[in-house]
Amino acid sequence: MKRVAIIGAGIAGLAAAHRLLERSADCDEPLEILIFESGPRLGGIIKTDERDGFLLERGPDSFITEKPEAVELARRLGLESQLLPTNEKHRRSFIVRGTRLIPVPEGFHLIAPALFRPFIKSEIMSWPGKARMALDLLLPRLKTNDTTDESLGQFIRRRLGREALERVAQPMVGGIYTADPEKLSLQATMPRFLELERKHRSIIRGLRKENRDLNRASSAAANGQSQAQGARYSLFVSFDRGMQVLVDRLAAKLATIGIALRTRVTSVDLDRTSMQWQVRSEHGSAISVDAVCLAVPAYGAAPLLVETDVLLAAALKQIPYESTATVNLAYRRTDIPHALDGFGFVVPFVEKRSLIACTFSSVKFAGRAPQDCALLRAFIGGAFQPELVELDDAEIFRRIRADLRELLGIEGAPLFSEISRWRQSMPQYEIGHIALVNKISERVAALPGLALAGNAYSGVGIPDCIRSGETAADSLFHVLQKALVIS
Repeated sequence: MKRVAIIGAGIAGLAAAHRLLERSADCDEPLEILIFESGPRLGGIIKTDERDGFLLERGPDSFITEKPEAVELARRLGLESQLLPTNEKHRRSFIVRGTRLIPVPEGFHLIAPALFRPFIKSEIMSWPGKARMALDLLLPRLKTNDTTDESLGQFIRRRLGREALERVAQPMVGGIYTADPEKLSLQATMPRFLELERKHRSIIRGLRKENRDLNRASSAAANGQSQAQGARYSLFVSFDRGMQVLVDRLAAKLATIGIALRTRVTSVDLDRTSMQWQVRSEHGSAISVDAVCLAVPAYGAAPLLVETDVLLAAALKQIPYESTATVNLAYRRTDIPHALDGFGFVVPFVEKRSLIACTFSSVKFAGRAPQDCALLRAFIGGAFQPELVELDDAEIFRRIRADLRELLGIEGAPLFSEISRWRQSMPQYEIGHIALVNKISERVAALPGLALAGNAYSGVGIPDCIRSGETAADSLFHVLQKALVIS
C-alpha cells in the first residue's frame, strides 16, 4: 500500500486528503494517508464558535460561488442544503470618508464604475477626482508585453487617478488582500482589469460592455434580475452554522486516516536511492512515505525542504506574509444608532484609523445573533499597520471602540468582544509573484512525489485553497499510479 503524508491541516490540506480518498475509492487502490498538524485542531484559520446565541467567525465568514471548487466540495460532502446565501436586504457596502459611511455606488466594480449616474451622484469622491477618473475613457492603452508586471497602485493611478486609488481601490482591495497596492502584482491579483485595458483600451468602457452583456444574458434567461450591478453579493455564501461546518464534515470523512495533531514536522527529505520521502517530526524518528503534500505557508515549507532543494527553499522564502486580527463584538441592537443598512464598510488608509474594515455579520447572514442583537466583525493590521496586531487586547479594543464610536455612533460597551490574531497568515502577491511561482513549480516538478498547496501560490480565497489541495492530490495520485504500474 502506498503511503502519503500531508503536512498541514488547514482547508487546503484537508481538501487534499479528501481528494486522495475519493481517487483511491474510485480506482480501488487503497492508500495510507497521514496528516501532520502542528496546532491543536483541524481547519487552520477557519474557526466558528458559539457564545450566548451568537455565531462567531474567527476567520473567513464566506466564500464566492463564482469559483466552483468550494461549492462542488460541499455538494460531494452532502452539505448543499446547509449553504446559506447573503441576506437579500441591504446588499451593499460602504466606504468611510471622514466620519461618514458613504455607500459604494451601484455598478461599481472594485476600482471603477460600470454605471455613470450612480457614480456621478455619489459623494465617494470629489468632483476633481471623478473628472480624473473619467479620463480613462480617453487615455490610450499602455503598450506592454505579457511579461510586464505592473503594480496595482501604479495601474490605478495611471488609468483612474490618485484619488481613485486612495479613496476607493486601496480600501476595497485591502479588504481582500490586506496589502499595499503599490507592491501588489496586477497580473497576480487583478488580471481582469489588465485584460479590460488590452481589449477595450478603457477600463470603464470595458466594464460598461460587460454590464450590458450580462444584463442581456440575464434577460434572455428570464432571470428578471441583473447580476452585473457592481459587487455581486448574491455570489457569496456560507453555511447555516458557520464555516466550521465544512471543516467538521471533512474531519468526519477523514476519521479513518491517521491524523497527528500537535505534531510539528521538522524536515521532509528525499532519499534519492529509494526515492522515498523521509518525514521527521519533533516527536519521533523519520517515517518513510511515497509522496508528500506540503499544505503549509511558504515560509513554513521552506525550512522543511532546505536539505532536499536549497533553491526551492530559497524561492519559497521570498513570498512575504502579513498579519491581521479579527475582533467579534456583540451588541444589543438598540445600542447601535446606525441603521446597519449594508454588509459593512472599508476604511481608506488615508483616513488614519485603526480599522481596516468592519462587517455587519448579523446583517450579512441570518442566524448570527439573537433577536434584538447585532454582531460586528472588525479587522486591523495588514500591510499598512502590522504593529497593531501585537498590541494587547485592551488597547486593540480601545482603538476599535473609538473608531466605532465615531463611525457608527456606538457609545456603550459591547455585551462581549473576542479577538483572534492571525499572524503571518496572508501571503502578499507582490510584483514578480507569477514568475516566482513558476520558478517554484519548476523546482517541485523535478522532485517526484512532492506537491505544494495553500494560499501562497495562485489565490487566497477558500475556493482557491480547495483547488490547490485537490490539484496537489491529483498530481500525487498520478505519480503513485505510475509507480504501481512500474512495480
